[in-house]
Amino acid sequence: MQAIEILERLIGFPSVVGTPNHEIVGWIRQYLQLHGIATAEIAGPEGDRSNLFATIGPKETPGYILSGHMDVVPAAEGGWSSDPFCLRAEKDRLYGRGTTDMKGFLAVVLAAVPALAATRLRRPIHLAFSYDEEAGCRGVPHMIARLPELCAHPLGAIIGEPSGMRAIRAHKGKAAARLTIRGRSGHSSRPDQGLNAIHAMAEILACASAEAGRLTQGPFEHVFEPPYSSLQVGTLKGGQAVNIIPDSCEAEFEARAISGIDPAALLTPLRAVAEALAQRGFGSEWRELSAYPALSLAADAPLARLLGELTGIEPLAAVSYGTEAGLFQRAGVDAIICGPGDIARAHRPDEFILASEIQACQSMIEALAGHCTV
Repeated sequence: MQAIEILERLIGFPSVVGTPNHEIVGWIRQYLQLHGIATAEIAGPEGDRSNLFATIGPKETPGYILSGHMDVVPAAEGGWSSDPFCLRAEKDRLYGRGTTDMKGFLAVVLAAVPALAATRLRRPIHLAFSYDEEAGCRGVPHMIARLPELCAHPLGAIIGEPSGMRAIRAHKGKAAARLTIRGRSGHSSRPDQGLNAIHAMAEILACASAEAGRLTQGPFEHVFEPPYSSLQVGTLKGGQAVNIIPDSCEAEFEARAISGIDPAALLTPLRAVAEALAQRGFGSEWRELSAYPALSLAADAPLARLLGELTGIEPLAAVSYGTEAGLFQRAGVDAIICGPGDIARAHRPDEFILASEIQACQSMIEALAGHCTV
């Protein structure tokens, strides 16, 4: 099967983040097995979704991972010109949810399988396909934890997120959390008899604003825009009517951290203020939504040099969006981002990838295969 034909099949699976993914996993497993490739299905704690890992070549020898996620963001927003889960071709453009983020990469990798299987690879090429990346990289940690039993320690991981086929060496880490404050309801004419949860949340919001301002003062890492860590309030919900004391308020917070800083730690001051509210009778619930570390690969790292050779383009220092690459690096596996498509087309109506970008990715994988036979 050609890459575009495989992409059509993959787009047809509405593998939306946070939903069961047995259909797309089953199809990919069957495809790989038809080409004699054994697979390991690594289930997550949710019970209805899995990661998928496969090796082409000698697994006892260090090799390279081609990594991508099978899930996509929802496609319920307006503005689509056609069914988002039915691939539509228009000249060089291929439209559909996940074409660029990132089933285009998966399709190219799978299309290369027959040739890779027929090649006497001296170093293996591993396929690592994850679930729920779009919910904060929730699936891939379960697969990374199993790597020691699945293969020899890899030489590197290529994460095929859309980068225009220019390798990327760094991104910020991220942590997100939801805070719920619970007070006591009552009539607004007797505020002395209630506990206003929105007023209490305002104290945490003030803390968030102050912390966000403090972070602009550094430390700095100038490969990023902005060159400092950041923190923001993303959502805020609370109250029923203007004459009712609100008994609950919910907010979601996000922190993005430069290299060397734990993004979850940036949210610690907010949690401390929330917990202190208990002394005044308020309840609080803090729930981590997602967390992944920053990626920082040195310019002279062997993996960075290799991707420069494979693509013919000098790797880019950093990008603003996050990926699973930092999790591989934290596990001791050098990682780099390089894949077809443009991140600016992701998460929006009429998402598309160019056929020429698919071809460029095919060329990169062919070059990697050549490197692994030397």
